Amino acid sequence: MDTSIYIARLIGPLLLVTGASVLFGGKSYRAMAKEFLGSRALIYLSGFMTLLIGLGIVNAWRSGWPIGLTILGWLFVVGGALRILSPERIVQMGTTMLDKRPGLMTGAGIVQLLVGLGLSYAGYVP
Repeated sequence: MDTSIYIARLIGPLLLVTGASVLFGGKSYRAMAKEFLGSRALIYLSGFMTLLIGLGIVNAWRSGWPIGLTILGWLFVVGGALRILSPERIVQMGTTMLDKRPGLMTGAGIVQLLVGLGLSYAGYVP
């Protein structure tokens, strides 16, 4: 099996579920996000895991849909590194998103849902 298809089959459903949880989780998801921002240890751990997953996703620059997967991998690498290197900045950005720009959370959920749908399609539909 092609590596890109394998990764799409792993990441696609994950993004579908997380995107749906952001969109439909309501108050409980927002409360969980605030608790997350209160724990520097969780921010570090999520950065470590995101960086690791991103390094696993980064694929060869090929034409077609796998290039989007490579870009996603690099976004994970950058996001994970930022969480590890600058947790205070992550807390500031997350708090701003939750308190002052609640529409960003909905937008992030929609993006995750759409990317997850695209990757699931690419991974499972021939």
